[in-house]
Amino acid sequence: MKGRFYRSLAYVAAGILAAGSLAGCSVKSTDVTSAASTAPAAAASSASSGAEAGASEAAAAGTADTETAAVGSSVTKATSGSLTVYTAFEDDQIDKYLESFRKEYPDIDLNVVRESTGTLIARVIAEKDNPVADVIWGTSASVLLQLKPYDLIKGYTPEKADLLDPKFYDSKDPEALWTGCDVYETAFCVNTDVCKQAGVPVPTSFKDLIDPKYKGMIVMPDPTSSGTGMLTVNGILQIMGEDEGWKYLEKLNDNIQNYTTSGSRPAKMAAAGECAIGISFGYRCAQLLQEGNPIQVVFPSEGCGWDVEANCLINKKEINPAAYTFLDWAISDEAMQEYATEYPITGRGVVGEIPEGYSDKPLDNLCDLDLEKAAEDRDAIIDKFTPLLSGKVASE
Repeated sequence: MKGRFYRSLAYVAAGILAAGSLAGCSVKSTDVTSAASTAPAAAASSASSGAEAGASEAAAAGTADTETAAVGSSVTKATSGSLTVYTAFEDDQIDKYLESFRKEYPDIDLNVVRESTGTLIARVIAEKDNPVADVIWGTSASVLLQLKPYDLIKGYTPEKADLLDPKFYDSKDPEALWTGCDVYETAFCVNTDVCKQAGVPVPTSFKDLIDPKYKGMIVMPDPTSSGTGMLTVNGILQIMGEDEGWKYLEKLNDNIQNYTTSGSRPAKMAAAGECAIGISFGYRCAQLLQEGNPIQVVFPSEGCGWDVEANCLINKKEINPAAYTFLDWAISDEAMQEYATEYPITGRGVVGEIPEGYSDKPLDNLCDLDLEKAAEDRDAIIDKFTPLLSGKVASE
């Protein structure tokens, strides 16, 4: 598979390597490193070597304390060692989610690297000849699938995968290429005070957003860099069809104030009164509502674009035994309970009490969506959407 997306990933990957962002891979289990705040380029080589050595040490350390499990194929799992995890989960979610893992496996030292979806996948591709990550955890499935042409995903079906909703994991291959933690969907974070001052109603649909009365009042994530932006565009195109969908996106662009690289930022801007409407995702909008901001969370009446925050095993010459342990935990009962405190839809569907800000039947909000088609169309979408960004990308 070739195209602009892969060229773009190559450019981002080259920038990552040139900036020495690999130095962020050697953090302790209590730390989370972002690729955007790392050591100088001179440290990149030694950091990469250190992370690779850590994986080898993990395999060695885990050998004395392992078990063999027959899940799809027999694998060796470790309960000690070191593990490098790449994630696109929000900063404020990571430690909360990992608490049960650290309690159950205190002898596995987690090196966690957090970055936005597109940059994270570009990083993995940049490291393809000498992979650093052992697993990817909580990253958009449709973007994660961009690793397939590089043979960077190794199939593995974790324990309890049979409890997942077939739509929310790779149930087609003999060994699952990815499994889902939760589902996140398009939502509008609408500042009711700003709307009142501007004399405009709270929008309830995608159709409402193209009304000229909202001109310059909407902030949206850039789909060429944000997983949230891309899932929103995927939803629009699959709800409306290609031709009508692109006509709609051009009209919506007329009302856009800015595009952001972060999926959370439009919601935060709306909550702060910096715009009237932030197109974002349900979790962040609901959280801001729970914090007491003057906002309303809207799930568009036509249906929401959505994606699955997913996990996969990175294909390396030597698989770290702790990686299998982590992937089992990532869809375990304990992990699902934590995801459900913030997302009404987990990889197993609705499993807990629905958080404030969501509708009573969140599964009904999701549009009919083909994730594999979304992955296949990604290059073309980025090519066609890029011109719309001209002059509207927010400085961050």
